[in-house]
Amino acid sequence: MSLLHPTRDANLASQTAFGDAANSGNFAAFDDLVAPDSVDHDPAPGQVPGPQGYAAMFGELREAFPDMHIEVDHLVADDDDIAFAYTLTGTHTGTFQGHAPTGKSFSIRGLQISRFVDAKLVERWGQSDQLGILTQLGLA
Repeated sequence: MSLLHPTRDANLASQTAFGDAANSGNFAAFDDLVAPDSVDHDPAPGQVPGPQGYAAMFGELREAFPDMHIEVDHLVADDDDIAFAYTLTGTHTGTFQGHAPTGKSFSIRGLQISRFVDAKLVERWGQSDQLGILTQLGLA
């Protein structure tokens, strides 16, 4: 950890651990990384606040796309916020939004801004190409 930016470095470590948890399916890690009342300003349908909401959202994605992977393409951080562009990939081998598996793969881009307090995610804003997923799977 840098002596010049200990808060930023702690937030970066939390964001990295969050991404690792999402990619690996270790959603219990969200309990240590996300504030209990964390707000997602772009929630999945029915997503509740806090770690449980993220665990449920990523759990549904991993059931539909067991090989789901998030790759950070570009990242910018200050002492409170982290913004990054990412690529999300996966293969549709489970039910997704009521659609039977197609066996098709997708690759989309997205953006996210995360705000942290004491190295815990407290707010998230994001946008991903959800129509791109459906189109690449042949569902739209």
